[in-house]
Amino acid sequence: MRSENPAGADNQQGSPPCPPLGGGVTPQRLHAELLAVGAKGLETYLQGALHDATRSVLHRTHRFSQADIAWLDLVGTALSLLGYRSWQYREGRTRSVWVLETTAEFLSLEFDPSGLVGSPHGLDYVRGYFDTDGGMPRDVKARLYIQLCQKNWASLKAVVTILESWDIRCGRIHNPSARVDPDYWRVFIRSESHKPFMRLVGSWHPVKRQQIHHRMKI
Repeated sequence: MRSENPAGADNQQGSPPCPPLGGGVTPQRLHAELLAVGAKGLETYLQGALHDATRSVLHRTHRFSQADIAWLDLVGTALSLLGYRSWQYREGRTRSVWVLETTAEFLSLEFDPSGLVGSPHGLDYVRGYFDTDGGMPRDVKARLYIQLCQKNWASLKAVVTILESWDIRCGRIHNPSARVDPDYWRVFIRSESHKPFMRLVGSWHPVKRQQIHHRMKI
């Protein structure tokens, strides 16, 4: 069942302000940021993250899977703030993969993000997309790159359009190896836009959040 006032609702002026991304990883700070983006921000974040989830038609659920259970805990918190239930379990006895499953009916693989262009909620959407389908070097001493990868070219193009509406410049969407996988697409954030991306989009994934925190201090 959905609550009457999910996530405390958005602020009275309309779109909630961008959360103060770039700080250290603490449960309290992340929880405060979840509240700060409001219900619409949480929904669009989860829609962005949904590109790496699977849909069970039989059970009418969506399944998020990760090796990092801490991120699934955050997803569960976001769903709870929106008034939706979820549950977690380990996939197999020996695999280090955890699954969060939810019946939240607002989630849809058909979601069209085009209406988020130029909106703060577009940044929330890209943050969810990056947390599941993005990457950067784990070694903070390595040369920085920020990439987004997907098999859905159209969804990746929509992300690029949102980012460029915030003057975050992206490279060309390309297939790194059509021989290996003709349906695998990748785009890099241009180096001059690394800092704006980390500041405006950031991450709620514990590992990527820590990486960004260190990079912003360099």
